[in-house]
Amino acid sequence: MWITEDKQTIPTAQDSLPGRSEAVKISGIHHVNGRSIVAPFPAGCEEIVLGLGCFWGAERLFWQLPGVMATAVGYAGGHTPNPTYEETCTGKTGHTEVVRVIFDPTVIGLPEILRASFEAHDPTQGMRQGNDIGNQYRSAIFHVDEAQCEIIEKGLADYQQALDQSGLGRITTEVAPLTEFYYAEEYHQQYLAKNPGGYCGLKGTGISCPIG
Repeated sequence: MWITEDKQTIPTAQDSLPGRSEAVKISGIHHVNGRSIVAPFPAGCEEIVLGLGCFWGAERLFWQLPGVMATAVGYAGGHTPNPTYEETCTGKTGHTEVVRVIFDPTVIGLPEILRASFEAHDPTQGMRQGNDIGNQYRSAIFHVDEAQCEIIEKGLADYQQALDQSGLGRITTEVAPLTEFYYAEEYHQQYLAKNPGGYCGLKGTGISCPIG
């Protein structure tokens, strides 16, 4: 395993691990609802990719929401192609742990999904979530089009105002276009459904998010 001296920064492409050309092999079937977690998705569905710390608990949060058709965990925001979990844990891929959320916008909107995300973690902590420390745990939102970007920016501004009124810090959530989503290994997919007593690191600020 590679070791990094500083997991609090994101490495450059030159300093990142080389990765591989082969994608991880997964079943492609959601363990909870039996739907496909790989494209193509049902017509009319939309997607958003969110990072809010350890992806085990984060994925369970989203698959329980009405209107969410499928979820999958993986890695995004870094440089290493097709990284492994062990590589991501070194901090030398630049990726953060994320959940790909496929949703039916006629049932649940992006604002409601963002509200659930904001309230389930602390978006002010930088390269960590609680005791989970490193760039793989940073808060992030990866959008697929400009319409989503506008909703995200407004949501962040509204939640920042609520945090300011409570004396909390500035939001550090990374917001960027989604360039690549790499699926995590099969055992990570829907992990808490397979391991009900497993670790869940979700812990919000206790401040309600006034969007959605």
